[in-house]
Amino acid sequence: MAIAVLVNCPGHALAGDTTGSDSSEAQGTLAEAAQNPIAAMISLPLQNNTFFRTGPDNDTVNVLNIQPVIPFSLGEDWNVITRTIVPLIYMPTLTNSLPETPNAAGRGDDFGLGDINMSAFLSPASKGIFTWGIGPSLAMRTATSGRLGTQKWSAGPTVVALVTAKPWVAGTLVRQLWSFAGDNNREDVNQTLVQPFINYNLPDGWYLVTAPIITVNWQASRGNAAFVPVGGGVGRVFAVGGQAINTQVQGFYNAVRPDYAPQSSLRLQLTFLFPK
Repeated sequence: MAIAVLVNCPGHALAGDTTGSDSSEAQGTLAEAAQNPIAAMISLPLQNNTFFRTGPDNDTVNVLNIQPVIPFSLGEDWNVITRTIVPLIYMPTLTNSLPETPNAAGRGDDFGLGDINMSAFLSPASKGIFTWGIGPSLAMRTATSGRLGTQKWSAGPTVVALVTAKPWVAGTLVRQLWSFAGDNNREDVNQTLVQPFINYNLPDGWYLVTAPIITVNWQASRGNAAFVPVGGGVGRVFAVGGQAINTQVQGFYNAVRPDYAPQSSLRLQLTFLFPK
């Protein structure tokens, strides 16, 4: 669906009665905001990740992340941006799991809710080339199956920093989680997530993007700790019937991965934007 919308939908002005140059500028401005994970803008990303050649049988795993972003104003100087990730996971018969849910061994197909993660970033409201945000992150024990989550409650800090220098938007998001409660029979969580992102904006709302999600499970053995994808793709911001939409396609090859982790992945993302 994301590919079809991205390729076939014509660009439309993002505001009423604008000239072509005004429309292109509005698209570029909105694209930059959409690429900023702590922009003070309500958005609803639907991110579908398909993981290929996973497990001993080279199965396909699918994770749909529903990721609402809701900002709150703290006076004139500060914002709090909440980002929630609600994963819906389909996992066929495997003897291991995804990097986000280590040691979830078992057999049989599973489909259901994974562990919900919520982060809140305190960020300055002033706009400039450099932007940052910092705050807590909480992973909740909400998985409907032991193979779809860690069976732990985990928390830790998260921070993001980025530079917006047209036509570039680039930065890094880092999150560290440690478990503090949950199933004593499951391995403790001590996991670092790093997501560098680089966007190069083109005319008419188009942009090039790379945003791999790198994870390190510090509880795993040395050869099975890191998960490092390499790749990227293309995206576009446009409007349909007055609704601003950001859609993108990215492909990744997992250059470093634990045993039985997926070899490659395809990410399709459709984001509904609600600028002020």
